[in-house]
Amino acid sequence: MARPADAHAIRSAFLSFFESRGHKVVPSSPLVPHDDPSLLFINAGMVQFKDYFTGARQAPYGAATTTQKCLRVSGKHNDLESVGRTARHNTFFEMLGNFSFGDYFKADAIRWAWTFLTEVLELPAERLVVSVFNGKGE
Repeated sequence: MARPADAHAIRSAFLSFFESRGHKVVPSSPLVPHDDPSLLFINAGMVQFKDYFTGARQAPYGAATTTQKCLRVSGKHNDLESVGRTARHNTFFEMLGNFSFGDYFKADAIRWAWTFLTEVLELPAERLVVSVFNGKGE
């Protein structure tokens, strides 16, 4: 397979990669949330799954993958002040996400992320920087 070269190809490759690993492809939720009064706009890929993560509802699948439309203009994850100052801060973007609801854990998530980046996108491993949380936890 040729390396994905544009946004559409990367988005499609990401969803296909995780679908082939048992993830349900879930469409982007609306940018303005219908049932979450805590947010003015969807600001992260996990928002539509909050009830599954908190245990308020049972997920209908063990794992999901999405390309979520996000807008960050206020609140904790406000990027508005940084727009135009860096090439990585925007108000609107699509967040690619893969989520497990007890189906798999960190070891698989890390391995799949690395495989997607180095084998599908063909990013040189020696140019990638990885950070590790060194606090309490697993």
